[in-house]
Parts: sequence; C-alpha cells; structure tokens
Amino acid sequence: MTDVQWTLKGREFVHCNCAYGCPCQFNALPTNGDCRAVAAIDIEEGHHGDTRLDGLTIAVILSWPGPIHEGRGQAVPIVDERATPEQRDALLRIMSGEDTVPGATFFQVFSTTYEKVHDPVFARIEFEVDVDGRVARLVVPDWIEARGEPIRNPVSGEEHRARINLPDGFEYDTAEIGRGWAETQGPLRVSLADSHAQFAHLHITESGVVH
Repeated sequence: MTDVQWTLKGREFVHCNCAYGCPCQFNALPTNGDCRAVAAIDIEEGHHGDTRLDGLTIAVILSWPGPIHEGRGQAVPIVDERATPEQRDALLRIMSGEDTVPGATFFQVFSTTYEKVHDPVFARIEFEVDVDGRVARLVVPDWIEARGEPIRNPVSGEEHRARINLPDGFEYDTAEIGRGWAETQGPLRVSLADSHAQFAHLHITESGVVH
C-alpha cells in the first residue's frame, strides 16, 4: 500500500489500432495482434499529496509488439508544459504507476509491461474532448495529431452510440465508444485510421477507479 494519496478527475480520450469496441476491454486478444495507441487526459481536479494538478493535461504514445500482457511495450509520456517542476514530478509518478496500489490503475498495470519508457516530453498539449458527443481533438506539436468522432451506421450514415461499462475496471467505469485517426512522430511512430476510440469521464485514485 502506498503512503501517498492522489486523485485525478477529468476526461479521457484513448485511441488504438483495434476494431471498434477493442477486444482488450473484454479480456480478448487485440484485433491485429499488437497494440498501438495514443491517449490524453484533461485533469479537471486532481492532486498528488499536497501538489494540486487542476487544469493540467497529460498524454502518452504507447506501443506493444503483441498483446499488452505479454510485455515488451514502449511509452512516451507527455506532460503539459505549464506544469511546475513539482507538478511534473507528481504527474510522472502517477503515469509511471508509482505511489499506486499494485493492479489498481491502468497506469500501474501498464507500467509492468514496458521494456522502455522514453524520456518524458514537456510540451504544449492542445486537447478538446466531448465525452457524450464522442468527439476529440489532440495535438502535441511535433509529436501527436489525432482526432476522434462517432461511429456511423454504414447504411444510413447516422451516428451510432455504444458504451462499455466495467464495474471492476482499472481505468474507467463507463466509456463512450467511437472511432479515431492519429499520426505520431518521434521514437514511436504510430499511424491509426478509422479504428477504436473511447471517451470517458475518469475518477481514479491511488487505490483504483471510483465507481
């Protein structure tokens, strides 16, 4: 059990290379055998110990050559350039799974599957997300350009709405499902087109998701 208490409340956009719905959400193998993803969280309220994190944004580029649980993953953590040194340290500790009960959050679980975490990036993060509308825009200059939008019915063209509820999940309680496109630069080159995206309101602590 960690001695440090932390909380993040905010909105999340995650976009990966799986088919809509993402088999990983159901403990199945990824659609294409590997996992490539980008993600961002807009922190509406948060703290790590006495350090406030309100109003900051974090993002990440992720890549695994096979299913996540088989390891050998890589990550590029990205932190809002507006963060103070104390806030940067706090956010990187959360993102790296430190100060977290083992198995309690996706940050901590994923951290056990990395063979390489690249140097953190401190940059301007342009992030807009409408969870209910299943719309997002994520731009980190020289690193990420991504967008999310609703799935559309292939016959009528109307927006299709679907949700995933994970009562015992380690990331979110309920996520809206959509689709996305992304291109990244740097040491992890990810190119995604018309594949799974999820949009969620997050409330997580060092002990896990608050349901």
